[in-house]
Amino acid sequence: MDRSVSCRFDARLDGTSDIIVSVAVAADTPLASESMAVTLDGAPVAVHEVLDQHGTRLHVAPALGPGRLDVAYAASISGTAAAPSVDEMDLVRYVRPSRYCESDRLAPFARAEFGSQRGPDLLDAVSSWVGMRIAYIAGSSRPTDGAVATLLAGQGVCRDFAHLVVAILRSCDTPARLAAVYAPGLQPMDFHAVAEAYVDGRWVVVDATCLAPRPAMVRIATGRDAADTAFLTSTGDRVDMGWLDVMAITDGPLPDDDLTRPVHLG
Repeated sequence: MDRSVSCRFDARLDGTSDIIVSVAVAADTPLASESMAVTLDGAPVAVHEVLDQHGTRLHVAPALGPGRLDVAYAASISGTAAAPSVDEMDLVRYVRPSRYCESDRLAPFARAEFGSQRGPDLLDAVSSWVGMRIAYIAGSSRPTDGAVATLLAGQGVCRDFAHLVVAILRSCDTPARLAAVYAPGLQPMDFHAVAEAYVDGRWVVVDATCLAPRPAMVRIATGRDAADTAFLTSTGDRVDMGWLDVMAITDGPLPDDDLTRPVHLG
């Protein structure tokens, strides 16, 4: 399956800031073409790439500003990536609580609700539960909300769904992590966040929102939670986001997504 993805955004830098952009597809994605342009007040900015875990590619521009930052990225993907590798340390790291996935706080609830289930049955039960109990409402959560806040509020956006799924799975001793993806078919189009769970010796996608077909998704970044997968990170003086435009399409009809079958990000 061939896919095309792109994003463009701008931001206002009030002073001097170090900028880290995470919008490029993961390193193991089979690329046909790719381009990235970063400018400040229309002048090209030199960026360098830093490779993070699981193929996450960070593009770093130190000591920028003040001025208007513009970022434009586009890629054409030919085929699908191989199934993600399994690292023993990941199976330790991704069963621990993290900032937005407070599995320790959710453990009594999670074990009472799902404690008797394991493997694919657990994934199906958690995804269905979160999908039915949490309302998808744009703008209903804060950037600092974690899984506990989402559970109590009963509403959120894709990252909130993913955080809650990840936290519950970790509470049930199943390694789980968050992935930022391009998602053809997503409406309204934006960056998307999904969970990945380690079951039966492999990492599989769990998306309780069911807003886009999993087989068409393209990995961008992977980590413990949204703190590891933000598309823009800044340190230094104030940075205000402006507009954002994301596009992700397939070269033909969107693939079917049989929710009973395991799918890996490709």
